[in-house]
Amino acid sequence: MKRNKLVFETSVWSGLETGNLFNAVDVFFDFAHLDYYKQNLTEAVMYSYKRKVYKQDNPSNVFVFYTVFRSFLKFCNYLQEKTKKWKVKASSRSETVFHLSSLKKEEYDNPLLVFQKAFEEKTLEEFEIFLYQILQLSLSPYADDPDSDLTTPYIHLIKMLDAIELIRERGVEKIKKRDRLDTATE
Repeated sequence: MKRNKLVFETSVWSGLETGNLFNAVDVFFDFAHLDYYKQNLTEAVMYSYKRKVYKQDNPSNVFVFYTVFRSFLKFCNYLQEKTKKWKVKASSRSETVFHLSSLKKEEYDNPLLVFQKAFEEKTLEEFEIFLYQILQLSLSPYADDPDSDLTTPYIHLIKMLDAIELIRERGVEKIKKRDRLDTATE
């Protein structure tokens, strides 16, 4: 049976399309640092409530940020689908913990939990709508209260950024079928 090729749409913003999740994550972090993504996401949410236009000097940066983050959401959704087949390698405790302060201890130990929880609460489409909504509101010169909750998806995205960085630092390994059966019977 032929498998469908993964498309993360990285070529739009990086010039390189890859169907491999971990190559796509590397391209994501080669494009910008974790702090850049967190800062821009936070600023976009904050500007959603202001009368000022976000990135008024160069709004095209907002479009690029939007396309990068849509790819990121696709990474996260794919990771969520693989949580039963993969496990994150054990921590070497050399991770840059101060960057990962949004994670609870159990999420730090198993970052795949972050994706499970996020996609149990919101769908990929709902995260994409959130992203579209905050960028639309942040580019508007009119103050308007959003119709929907912006806090919950924002918190999930910050956690997913931290979790994907942790996964990138540690790596993942496939769970053997026997191990999956053992955990299913517990």
